[in-house]
Amino acid sequence: MSVVVCYGDSNTWGYNPATQNRFGPTERWTGVLRQTLGQGYTVIEEGLNGRTTVWDDPIEGYKNGMAYLPPCLESHKPLDLVIIMLGTNDLKMRFSVTAHDIAKSAGKLAEVAMRSATGPNDGPPQVLLMAPPPIAKLSDYEEMFSGGAAEKSRLFSRRYREIAEEYGCHFLDTAEVIVSSDLDGIHFEAAEHRKLGQAVAQKVRQILG
Repeated sequence: MSVVVCYGDSNTWGYNPATQNRFGPTERWTGVLRQTLGQGYTVIEEGLNGRTTVWDDPIEGYKNGMAYLPPCLESHKPLDLVIIMLGTNDLKMRFSVTAHDIAKSAGKLAEVAMRSATGPNDGPPQVLLMAPPPIAKLSDYEEMFSGGAAEKSRLFSRRYREIAEEYGCHFLDTAEVIVSSDLDGIHFEAAEHRKLGQAVAQKVRQILG
C-alpha cells in the first residue's frame, strides 16, 4: 500500500468558493485523487485554511507550514510520497514577500521532507512540489491580497519549477491544469478539483509506478 500525504492550505482542505463551506470527500481534489488511484494507495489529506509556507501569521496564528510539517510526517510515516501545494496565502499583503521568496520557502518544505527519515525503511519519501495557479478576479479578498499579489502569482509556474530543479524533487504546474475561481479569486470550483485530482493521479503513478 503506497501512502501519499497531501500537504496544503484551503484548496487542499476543500474550500468551496460558492458556499464558503467544504466540498464533500469525493469532490475535493484529494478525494478525486484517491478514487482515481484506486486500490493500492492511501491518500491522507493535510489541508489547513490559511496555511503559509514558513511564515507565522500575526493575525490568524498557527498557520506556519514549516512548524507543523515535521510532526505531520512523523505521525503518518512510513510515507511513499509527500505532495506540497502551498504559497497562495504567502501573497497576502501582511507578509510582503516576493514570488521568488515564496517559491524558495516552498522548496524549504520540500527539503525538510526529503531529508526526513519518514519514508520506507526509515529513508526519505519522494516529494512532489506543486505550484498553485495564479490568482483570478478578487472579491472579498481584494484588500487582503493587495500590493501586487496577482502579478506575483503569475510568476509561480517559473519560480516553483526552478526551485524543484534546485532541490531535485518532482514538479507539477497546476496552472497547466486548472484556474482559480472568479467567485473569490483564490479557491477552486468543483470542476477544477476534478481536473486537478485526475492530473495529480497521473503524476503519482509516474512517480511511484
